[in-house]
Amino acid sequence: MRIALFLIALMAALNLTACGGSDQNTGQNKNAGQNQGQNQGQNKPQNGQNGQDQQDNDVDVVTTASIVSEPDAFINAVSENGTWIIVTLNDITLDEEVIVAGQFHDKGKEENKIYRKIAAYAQDENRTITDSYTITVPRLIVRSENLNFQGGTLKGDVYVQANGFLLHETATVDGNIYFANEEYKESSQIDGNVSGAVEVLQPSE
Repeated sequence: MRIALFLIALMAALNLTACGGSDQNTGQNKNAGQNQGQNQGQNKPQNGQNGQDQQDNDVDVVTTASIVSEPDAFINAVSENGTWIIVTLNDITLDEEVIVAGQFHDKGKEENKIYRKIAAYAQDENRTITDSYTITVPRLIVRSENLNFQGGTLKGDVYVQANGFLLHETATVDGNIYFANEEYKESSQIDGNVSGAVEVLQPSE
């Protein structure tokens, strides 16, 4: 328990003092945010027998996650050369549109289902959300299948060009969600809050 609390406190301190180049921060945040990355795993240990499986799963999450605090690092993490899960450590503001691209699998394993996640929040050792972050961007274009945006706020418009988009119940889009066609809209799951429209964007004549 003391170790977990220490890691949480350390991560919070880094959130307040994060600065400098994105490449340097990315390396530092991978270490400083290790506890947060572990907590982003989807399955909780239910009993002693499953404890080792969850521990192994947590290691998988940490080694395949991008833990970011800077705009450039976020852009790289969501690109086709990025990772299956992107964990933010603070609010991030981007001046230009960002494309979420590439096909990824749950926990970075090819045998698992196609899945991707942007985790814009912090949580404790019990996976209770302790802080939520805002990603501000003029336009977020989603081309990765089964993208889950969870725990924070996306301030801007989302343009969905892939199947299976999920806005988690803990998340908010402060803007509009536009789908490139009806199939993408039908395959989506919008459980969170959306301040604007949720519709298929008709091509301009």
